[in-house]
Amino acid sequence: MGFHLIKGTFHVKGYSPDGDSIRFRAINEAHWGLLGLRHLCINSQKDVQVRLGEIDTVETHFCAPGGEIHQPRSLAHAATNFLLGYLKITDVVWDREGRNILQAKDGTPGYILAKNKDKNGRPLCFVFSGTSPEQDGSNIFLDAKRLKHSLNYQTLELGNAYPTYYKGLFPELRKTLTEAATKARTKSTGLYKLDKTNSGILLDKLAVMIDEQPILPKLFRRLAEFIAGEDVPNLDGFLEWLAIRDRKPVMIVSTQKITYFDRLVEVKGQTIRLLELPENLIFTP
Repeated sequence: MGFHLIKGTFHVKGYSPDGDSIRFRAINEAHWGLLGLRHLCINSQKDVQVRLGEIDTVETHFCAPGGEIHQPRSLAHAATNFLLGYLKITDVVWDREGRNILQAKDGTPGYILAKNKDKNGRPLCFVFSGTSPEQDGSNIFLDAKRLKHSLNYQTLELGNAYPTYYKGLFPELRKTLTEAATKARTKSTGLYKLDKTNSGILLDKLAVMIDEQPILPKLFRRLAEFIAGEDVPNLDGFLEWLAIRDRKPVMIVSTQKITYFDRLVEVKGQTIRLLELPENLIFTP
């Protein structure tokens, strides 16, 4: 099965886009039915929040038990700005907090290639700016050449996002995305200048992971839940908690071994790290 092509326009005015999600207005609203989404959230403007698949940008505002938390904002802003530029959205005016867009020349044309949704009901997709020669609503085979023109690939190549794969992605596409991530890491581009996902982040204070050093957002979110806003994080018991929190299998691509997230994380004192490169993992939705 290929991807469903849905044409439309991208919108940010009155919204809070980030580097991996944006509002999309389908030309033909009926085409959302192609994705089998029974409970799709369409607002009064007919806009749907879509999520870029197979990538994850640093968190701009994550609701944790201790309150809202974020990752280094300069990296989040870089990812968001690239998204806006790629989609040719200009004259953007943010509110004072830099959270919501007050004004913008948006409604720019583009299309998405999608076939499923995330746990929040958002269509997971590859995003493209401009036009497509294929008919709106048609079924498309996405190859590596076309993938390289997507926002997903290009923001990954610039080091604006981490690769975060889930079951169901074609191996050829995963390989192409991995090449982009590897290129960014090798060049220390974008977030890779500061990334501590695999080398280890020393959490002697909460500010380290919110203001200074990025890690894979999936690991960041779990830490944020566990730490619950403590200024001096205590990591005792984190792996035991994670073993209960995340019971869905994870596959290590290089060995085809099935394991769990807690077994892929190492904690030594106040230092925590992921034992595998993010692109070597396939998570279960």
